[in-house]
Amino acid sequence: MRRAILVMAPVVLSASLSAQGVFSNKTQVILEKVIQDYPNHFYHLRGERIGQAVQSVRYRSTIQLPGSASSTVTVGSAGPEGSDWSCTIVETTDFKAARARYSEIYAQLSNSIISTDGQKTFILSGEYETPAEDRKYTQVSFSLLPAVGQMKRVRVELTLDQEDKDWVLRIRVTDNDLRIYTTSR
Repeated sequence: MRRAILVMAPVVLSASLSAQGVFSNKTQVILEKVIQDYPNHFYHLRGERIGQAVQSVRYRSTIQLPGSASSTVTVGSAGPEGSDWSCTIVETTDFKAARARYSEIYAQLSNSIISTDGQKTFILSGEYETPAEDRKYTQVSFSLLPAVGQMKRVRVELTLDQEDKDWVLRIRVTDNDLRIYTTSR
């Protein structure tokens, strides 16, 4: 019996690690880095300053999803609590392509495991909303579960928004209480 357990242990361990691979993808890895820097108000993700308005300062982000159009960090006049990281994944006139990418990104994020330095592990949870071409805006708001401490204020938003003739797909990590409405264009 003991020998059978020793023989089966590597097989079970290998299967377990393979199953965890479902949660490991490039989108999730980048998002995990962004969420890890949330307590620092995205300070470590701020690159070159690209704009300033009365109520906010925008920086180019030092990380972004592979193949995405742009990423920015915005710091609001309310202070660091108004910080926001936003990544424009795609801009296209093709609604079907945008909808397919939206579904793909949702599948990569939904129920993914996020680890943060010095804190427990969280699960990203959000209810899927199906985009429709006659609606100009679709959004999924993800929360970190369990919601504890400072991390309970984190909100991850996946949006598909029609701007002029383009469909714009974005991921945004923001504070649950204070939101900065900006575009990454």
